[in-house]
Amino acid sequence: MDFQQQKDIFNDYVSQYDTTNPKIQLKLAHTFGVIHASEFIMNELKLEEEEQQLGRLIALLHDIGRFEQLKKFNSYDDSILSHTECGLDLLFKQHKILEFTDDSKDDNIIYEAIKNHGVYKIDERLEGRELLHTKIIRDADKLDNFRVKEVSTMESMLDISDKEVGKSFITEKIFQAYMSCKPIVYADRKTPMDCWLSYLGYIFDLNFKASLKYIKDNNYIDKLIDRISYTNIDTKQKMEQIRIKSNQYMEEKLKENNELY
Repeated sequence: MDFQQQKDIFNDYVSQYDTTNPKIQLKLAHTFGVIHASEFIMNELKLEEEEQQLGRLIALLHDIGRFEQLKKFNSYDDSILSHTECGLDLLFKQHKILEFTDDSKDDNIIYEAIKNHGVYKIDERLEGRELLHTKIIRDADKLDNFRVKEVSTMESMLDISDKEVGKSFITEKIFQAYMSCKPIVYADRKTPMDCWLSYLGYIFDLNFKASLKYIKDNNYIDKLIDRISYTNIDTKQKMEQIRIKSNQYMEEKLKENNELY
């Protein structure tokens, strides 16, 4: 089965949902953005075509559970319903995966990559191709999230206005984690600016230099920082420190000799 057929099956599945809903539209665009980002990473890694075909399929399916989540709750809140568990249930318990591929030899790779694509830390038991494709989809997911945060409305992402985000403050725990170059723990976020900062903090949880290059070439750090009009002076000052820290971090990582880190 070629990738166009797989995309047709995916689009047919999504057509049962309310595609006029901005949140559905966002996730549909995100899916194809993740495919694009995955292809960029895989090309940079010079992977063979068979691996790239698998990577594209994982990207296509990684958020398939989002649509049922949004239908039921119109929310991205995984504490209400995990979109990952919803997607895995659809694909492997309800056997939807059989519509996308008739070859089960890579099912476990697909399963583990989707299962681990949004967790704070990758399952330490993964190795080989399972680990490779998990790292690819994790990075690609984050790369397209930078695009999403640049172009989407705050209402569709955070359910509040740009103005309200600009008035909010960054809690000290979140600020210190960022300045220590640590990914933000979602459960620690208290304010809209904590959430916004957690998205920038994706740079601290990338697996490939190609991914950092993608962010740097698209100037996403500056774009996301500059998108907000800060009326909270303390937040504005902290975000300038964050800008410096982010760019320094990327420069240092890109100078390292290894491809994976």
